Amino acid sequence: MDAPLESINGSGDGVSGQVKFDPQKPELTTGKISLSAKSLHVGNPVLKEHMHGKDWLNVEKFPSIHFSLNQLHNIKKDGMDVLADAQGKMTIRNITLDMKVPVRLTYLKGMLEKRNRVKGDLLVIRSKFSVKRDDFDIQAGQNLEKVANEIEISLNVAGAAPF
Repeated sequence: MDAPLESINGSGDGVSGQVKFDPQKPELTTGKISLSAKSLHVGNPVLKEHMHGKDWLNVEKFPSIHFSLNQLHNIKKDGMDVLADAQGKMTIRNITLDMKVPVRLTYLKGMLEKRNRVKGDLLVIRSKFSVKRDDFDIQAGQNLEKVANEIEISLNVAGAAPF
């Protein structure tokens, strides 16, 4: 019997972008979130080197990962939260695919001042979804005994809108 694959968690801190959100009209939400591929890290330095290398993410040639949000669908309000499916385009290694990912947007009116002493609002975006590395030509069909084809991504981003 084969041993189950070990789960490895990583994170990235090179997030940038802009999302236009109107809490009265969430259906008009658009934006783009980018991640510096070099900012991705895992606890094991050897794994990190492989992940950044030419055979995997090739961060020197493809420095950014992007999600461009075109529209929200299936919008539901849940207290302060807006739950929806974000329809957009994911770009990894210069391969762009249409994707629909679940999102939770939490609009916090006037809360920027409590955090940064500047008047404004906060928007927290959360999502959990999967991508297949085959779809982005990342070692397609290879090393499946070491790294699953399906990679789970968890996004937690807070943005500020000073006024």
